[in-house]
Amino acid sequence: MTSPPEDFTEDHLLNGRVALRQPRQGFRAGLDAVLLAAFIPAKPGEAVLEAGPGSGAAFLCLAARVPGLAIRAVEREAAMAVLARDNAARAGLTAQIEEGDVADLALARRLGPVAHGFANPPYWPGGTPPPGAIRRAATHEAGPGLSQWVGFLAAAIAPRGSLSLILPAARFDAAAAAMRAAGFGAMELLPLWPRAGIAAKRVLLRARQGARGPAKVLPGLVLHEADGRFTEAAEAILRDAAPINPN
Repeated sequence: MTSPPEDFTEDHLLNGRVALRQPRQGFRAGLDAVLLAAFIPAKPGEAVLEAGPGSGAAFLCLAARVPGLAIRAVEREAAMAVLARDNAARAGLTAQIEEGDVADLALARRLGPVAHGFANPPYWPGGTPPPGAIRRAATHEAGPGLSQWVGFLAAAIAPRGSLSLILPAARFDAAAAAMRAAGFGAMELLPLWPRAGIAAKRVLLRARQGARGPAKVLPGLVLHEADGRFTEAAEAILRDAAPINPN
């Protein structure tokens, strides 16, 4: 790494099972990455592809739960791709992390076929973006939109393979439309409620390539108790690496 050590923090996820070096400033991974990883129905030995891994939090959490995965990822920001490779190596993982863009379908096809694709894509199409180039690119669409993120993963996912996304609740309809247009069906929506009785701010969305089953709204997850503590169900996922609604 060319940046001085003080530009980074050493963080831990899944009760210390995952060590993560990430930038002190800008976009920092945490809860969303852990939840997304828990939602991916991967099995030992399968190949997976993440679009936009940042520092690698999601694929690191997935690998901590499911051993022996063939991990592939594509990251647009060169510095973050280097950091993701470093984090993977420090975890003892063999991961193929390419620097590239989700507009490059040839790259997606070269990395496939995979059993599962996943992403925490930039979700806001407009508005006032946050400061910092990396954080802005992680949260606001600047070029590729949701349909291109879905299309990129679709180009690599094998028939009957899964595609999983985590998104703001306000964007799930756009993501669902993009997934259907790319040939995914049997869609499953899982709301993430901040507290009981409060509308979901985030959702998890999953579908299968070429599947024709009906769409489902799965039992959602309440993240916090009234006093702010994580619920027992959330603790099982965030600390003990439990899966979310495996299929």
